[in-house]
Amino acid sequence: MLVFLGLLTSFLSFLYVTAPSIRKFFAGGVCGTNMQLPGKVVVITGANTGIGKETARELARRGARVYIACRDVLKGESAASEIRADTKNSQVLVRKLDLSDTKSIRAFAEDFRAEEKQLHILINNAGVMMCPYSKTADGFETHLGVNHLGHFLLTHLLLGQLKESAPARVVNLSSVVHLAGKIRFHDLQGEKSYNRGFAYCHSKLANVLFTRELAKRLQGTGVTTYAVHPGIVRSELVRHSFLLCLLWRLFSPFLKTAREGAQTSLHCALAEGLEPLSGKYFSDCKKTWVSPRARNNKTAERLWNVSCELLGIRWE
Repeated sequence: MLVFLGLLTSFLSFLYVTAPSIRKFFAGGVCGTNMQLPGKVVVITGANTGIGKETARELARRGARVYIACRDVLKGESAASEIRADTKNSQVLVRKLDLSDTKSIRAFAEDFRAEEKQLHILINNAGVMMCPYSKTADGFETHLGVNHLGHFLLTHLLLGQLKESAPARVVNLSSVVHLAGKIRFHDLQGEKSYNRGFAYCHSKLANVLFTRELAKRLQGTGVTTYAVHPGIVRSELVRHSFLLCLLWRLFSPFLKTAREGAQTSLHCALAEGLEPLSGKYFSDCKKTWVSPRARNNKTAERLWNVSCELLGIRWE
């Protein structure tokens, strides 16, 4: 037993000594474009913290007018103030957006359309993870409602401005855990069976399928779209799981920083020549493999139609 504990201690010590080198190896790609964005308008959901905040910081540094769309306006203002001071860009603005409430989404879109004539980049970054079973204000299971349906509706409401601003891009944050996801049309709201871990996986698969179908429907408009896996990142997203919080703290030296996690979002928002890859899934700043379920065109189209029915909308 003592020998085992000694070996375990030695192994853990070795891991932590080599952690900087290991984390650097797994940090992934870096957005390499030097594109500047003066006069460009960007909306990022959930940009008051984590990956979204670092994405907003970099786009503001490049001269864009950046809208931080988030539920907690006070946290949003704090993040915006920090970004403005860091980038010397005064055009970092905060607007209320609660993706768990379609009334809030519609109000945000209406106010934004009144405020801005153009929108060049929409980054659907916000999300929830491993929530205990609950429903949104509109009666949708929370993961489905926030991670998929909320962004589906927001994109629909802002699509006119994206088309008017073409070339424009929509970036949807997904996750590698979409591999474990399944679109359970017989139980989309998780009322028959619910597992909060799998509910998150299902919603991330929905993000990839939405991106795939959106790309097909946007052909010829000058608007392109991409799904992104940011990597395993130190962020607040795991706050609903005590076990994951513990693991994230234990293995934090090996996880990506929020800045590193933002690189693929930035790549898909900015990199030149990505238009032929619209609808594809990216990780570490390059197109990568997706699960067979994420490549199923019939499922993507069915999910699209069901989402429209649930939200009471019709895409032109």
